[in-house]
Amino acid sequence: MSVVLHPLPDKEQIHSAYSKHYDVLSYILAAIENRLKNVISLVSAPMYKSRVKEFNSYYAKLLRVKPEEAAEHSGMPVLTDLIGIRVICAFLEDLSKVEMALSEHFTIREIERKGAEQTFKEFGYESIHILVDIPPDIIERTNEYIQDADLTIPAGLVCEIQLRTILQDAWAEVEHELVYKSEFSPFDLPLRRKLASMNASLCLADIIFQEIRDYQNKLNKELAFRREAFYEKVDDLSAGFLPEAPLPHTHSAFTAASPYVRGTIDDMILEALHAHNTGQIDRAIEIYTRIINTIPPPNDTVLSVIYKHRGMAHFAQNMFDNALADFLDSVQYDPKNFRSLYYIGIVSCIEGNDSQAIEYFTQSLEINEFQSHVYYRRALSYYKLSDYLAAMNDLTRAKQLGLDDDDCRRLNSQLVSKLDMAI
Repeated sequence: MSVVLHPLPDKEQIHSAYSKHYDVLSYILAAIENRLKNVISLVSAPMYKSRVKEFNSYYAKLLRVKPEEAAEHSGMPVLTDLIGIRVICAFLEDLSKVEMALSEHFTIREIERKGAEQTFKEFGYESIHILVDIPPDIIERTNEYIQDADLTIPAGLVCEIQLRTILQDAWAEVEHELVYKSEFSPFDLPLRRKLASMNASLCLADIIFQEIRDYQNKLNKELAFRREAFYEKVDDLSAGFLPEAPLPHTHSAFTAASPYVRGTIDDMILEALHAHNTGQIDRAIEIYTRIINTIPPPNDTVLSVIYKHRGMAHFAQNMFDNALADFLDSVQYDPKNFRSLYYIGIVSCIEGNDSQAIEYFTQSLEINEFQSHVYYRRALSYYKLSDYLAAMNDLTRAKQLGLDDDDCRRLNSQLVSKLDMAI
């Protein structure tokens, strides 16, 4: 059986072409990375690693995958990974979000999911490799950047974009050092099992991190829903309207955040928030009370949070004395809980004690001076006490912090009128 031998390419000639193109490739790579940073929006900002393939690696791969083309090419043959960017994300869910962003802003030529073929018993290298065409506007700008009339963008050039989590990237880097860059690779079964077990641990850690993030997302959604309802009620009360206890809202069905937090305080808080948001206020109060009475008791920080939540539930039932007592307890357990201080001020306003409200609003702002809504509420209290200049100062500060709704504009008009009369 005869073996077909291809003539070896001229290494010096290819190296010369590679060197001439290096700046052009770097320019394109930087432009694509900048594009990625503009179109990828994640809560946890990803990290980016970009590189033009080193010549020795490039040449070795040419000999391996394109020997005939390399021998016949008069310039510089193109490999799909000649330029590449790695996008390293914190969580598994981020990978699909980045992939979606790429599909919307780039022309995708190919997607390869490394490790997808592995069974549940196998653990190994995992990564998503996406080949994208160079965007036309970047090609245009690159042609303007090129100073050498004889230099052009290599025909067929693409960019490989790799998507990995932080842990997937860590495993790939360490495995590369231990296995591929070492003269000795572990062949003994015990060593290979240790490597596989480490990979399995990292895979499990990625899954657990994602489950914790899913829990946080559910909790934040419930908190935002509850806080919005609270502020709507405060607005109604400020307008002199006393609403009934809330009816159940249209809301998604409750499911536990994760099997890893079932029965914990975190899971009970999520269940209580959901009960509150669906109008089951008594159920929410019962859960909060159960947490407070836990033996051994939670630490002071947790108790401060729970009393604050229970106070908001009492507030929703128009039980303002109970709400005030809970908010005061919350501050007792954590004097830096600026939200509870603000809520004490709210209840004080409702009960007609604006001087006390101003005192607690001020304490809240001393801890966190960037609360636009607290400045607005304190301005209202100053207005009711006829301290119009102080009210205008607070309203101005609220606007500087971005709060400029209809209520602010109405108060501003009333203050302008009062101050004009005073002059």
